[in-house]
Amino acid sequence: MTYTDEFHDQYRAALRNYLATRDEDSLAVGHELGRRALQEQISMLDIIENTFWLLDEFSKTEPVDRGTALEFVLQTLAPLDVATRGFIDGTRRYAQERARAEDLADRDRFRTALVNSLQEGFFVADEHGAVVEVNNAFADILGYGEDGLPYPWPQPWLVDREGTYTEQQRVRDQGSAEYEIPVRHQDGHLAWVAVSINAVREPDGGADMYVGTVRDVTAQRAFAARESAVMRLATSVSVAKSVAEVLEITLEESRSAVDVHRVVAVMWPAGEGEPTVVVAGDPPESNWRTMEPTLREIFQDARHQLPLTAKTVGSPDSPGRARGLVAMLSGAGDVALWLELGSPRWVSAEDKLLVTMLIGHLSLAIQHVRQFEAARVTSMTLQRAMLPPMTPPPGFAVRYEPAVPPLEIGGDWYDVLPIDDRRIGIVVGDCVGRGLPAAAIMGQLRSSARALLLTGAKPAVLLEQLDAAASLIPDAYCTTVFLAILDTGTGVLEYSNAGHMPAVLVRTEAGSPPETLLLTNASSVPLAVRRNETRPQAAEALYPGSMLMWFTDGLVERRHESIDDGLARVADVLTDAIGLPISAVADAVLEQLAPAGGYDDDVAMVVYRHQLAPLRIEAEATAENLAPVRRALTSWLRAADVSDLQAADIVLVISEACTNCVEHAYQGHEVGTMLLEMTATDGEIRARITDSGTWKPPAADPGNGGRGLPLMKVMSESMRIDDRPDGTTIDIIFRLPRG
Repeated sequence: MTYTDEFHDQYRAALRNYLATRDEDSLAVGHELGRRALQEQISMLDIIENTFWLLDEFSKTEPVDRGTALEFVLQTLAPLDVATRGFIDGTRRYAQERARAEDLADRDRFRTALVNSLQEGFFVADEHGAVVEVNNAFADILGYGEDGLPYPWPQPWLVDREGTYTEQQRVRDQGSAEYEIPVRHQDGHLAWVAVSINAVREPDGGADMYVGTVRDVTAQRAFAARESAVMRLATSVSVAKSVAEVLEITLEESRSAVDVHRVVAVMWPAGEGEPTVVVAGDPPESNWRTMEPTLREIFQDARHQLPLTAKTVGSPDSPGRARGLVAMLSGAGDVALWLELGSPRWVSAEDKLLVTMLIGHLSLAIQHVRQFEAARVTSMTLQRAMLPPMTPPPGFAVRYEPAVPPLEIGGDWYDVLPIDDRRIGIVVGDCVGRGLPAAAIMGQLRSSARALLLTGAKPAVLLEQLDAAASLIPDAYCTTVFLAILDTGTGVLEYSNAGHMPAVLVRTEAGSPPETLLLTNASSVPLAVRRNETRPQAAEALYPGSMLMWFTDGLVERRHESIDDGLARVADVLTDAIGLPISAVADAVLEQLAPAGGYDDDVAMVVYRHQLAPLRIEAEATAENLAPVRRALTSWLRAADVSDLQAADIVLVISEACTNCVEHAYQGHEVGTMLLEMTATDGEIRARITDSGTWKPPAADPGNGGRGLPLMKVMSESMRIDDRPDGTTIDIIFRLPRG
């Protein structure tokens, strides 16, 4: 039996039951049968036809109420009726939606044609910033068309990703934005576009979309960049003081305008010699020999091209694109410039125009700085020639630090001149003004001061005489001078000051911490200034180890700062450097007091550390003279600030050496002399014991004696014996502890 036959059997039973009972439950069975007929696809016509057959059959045996039978039939057909009407409505809606879709397709084609007809680039981005739609103009401007869609963030054309992300964030917050950004075209060249973008908010809370336009503004920006870059370059290079500075300015101004990432200048000497190479940017070129051979060939070829014209140099790896531009900056063919692009690209006419305009200013700037550097070398050579030799007497260190930029010769000078065996003259001066006039005054005054120092007069008298000489020199008015005479034997410094910076003394005394003092007692007006009183004079005693420094005002004067602050800094640096060698002290002062941008005035400086005068004792080599030698040596070591414990060791060693002279040098001969020489230098005591006798080698088995030489070696830093036929010399060094 099929499911259709089964359905009709159930329908027959249900119809007979309803005709008999006529209740709601029996009627509901008809509705369920109608739903089953819909599910099992029983034909409506079959149900109606079968109903008539059943009524004819039932009427043969009993009367049938056909109205009641109609109610059951209608109940059965109700679900089928609903389904039929739903199908008709669905068909109608389908027809409507199809018509609407066809209309939308027509409208989409119209929209696409409209968007592609725009001269501005058009794009659509999703909520993640990925570009999902572009028009033809967008592809023309950036080189990226719809074939590569979508373009996820960050897009390949972006140069300033951080700036673009900031603008996109503003769109999210405010709903729209307009800005200009640099972009990299697909062919590699740099362009600028104006972007206008708006957010499209979904009303149902869905993901936002973004639509925008891009417009090529490269030409407008290039024109503005040319005007601005040329103006800035002309202003900046006009005050540049070196070729390196000119190139740095050139690189900075052309980096964004022309996408240059390195600038190289090559300058050929007038005669024979290797060209000079100056570079701004990476990678650096150390010299002509190590330069890349291809680039060296480019420079050689450029010497034959017309001056002040830029020539593009192609990239071997990218046909049709330029690697950079080369130009000659002088008609003599001795200065060439290479502008290397960030990446190979096509060079536009605007780029060449900008480079040509830059080259004109660069040519003048390079000529200017080369003249400047030549004048600087001449000036420095003349200045150094006017200063005394760089090797000062022992205990002194001298420095001359030119101002930045050091073109003009200054009027600052120093002089350290030995007058006799013990006395040394020190002069530090500063003339008013700069340039050759100040240098001429400085040279005359320095020569006068040297001549006057050799007369042996006192500092106050020397300043009086130098004052008279200055009054005869035009424009020597108001020159400041600190003049001093140092007796290295006694440690007494006599000085007189004509309006100059005070000297700074760091005084040390045994058992006491360092003490700073400004020598201000003998101050008076500068040279060639009218006065009624004579020049004053003062004296200061220097302890061994004390340091003294004279300097010109460029070392301490700072704008908007008291001169006392600068003097305090000098005192602090000297105190901290008290244990350094004297040359290192001078370097430390210049380094630690230098302003961030360098000294803006010349600095002349003299530093001196006072050492104890050498001890020299010459006596007969007899036992009676050993005790006086020990007493004199002990006093000298105490003055040298040697500790009592180490002084005892030194006295023992020296006494043993002198005893050897007495006992062995002249044995069997006429008694001769022994000479003891002692000097104190930085951290060392040096001794020399000399006799004119004969050397007696130590015995192989000295017994209870002969312990002197081993003892002397153990208790000293080093010992060297020079035994000659005409006498013996023993050199001994003792190392002093720091501090």
